[in-house]
Amino acid sequence: MTVWRAAAGYRRDGAAVGWLWSVATGRLIDARRRALARPQSVGAPGDDVLAWSPSAEDEALADAYDAELERALHRLAPELRAVFQATVLNGLTVREAAVLLGVPEGTVKNRAMRARRELQEALS
Repeated sequence: MTVWRAAAGYRRDGAAVGWLWSVATGRLIDARRRALARPQSVGAPGDDVLAWSPSAEDEALADAYDAELERALHRLAPELRAVFQATVLNGLTVREAAVLLGVPEGTVKNRAMRARRELQEALS
């Protein structure tokens, strides 16, 4: 459904696979952020504390992709994995990741591109 809804955003100036990858990456980031933002515990009956359980879609995606994605991430070179984690999983900007990792911004961009390419190959 996400691809269908985002279809108007496809500019047709590049490969459709790259665009699909960016849509999928966005979904993974959104799912991670939702999981961190939702309450994880239940209070006593009558409390206003909300209980959270993942949606069926989130559970299906997690089961299908978590193990395979984790294996692919561990196969990345450490410097690629660090950049991917900083920029994609932690949501840092290129500049913030460069400061954090102590490398130039161009290096962060290059490593992020290489990490995405290697992950795309490993997951396809």
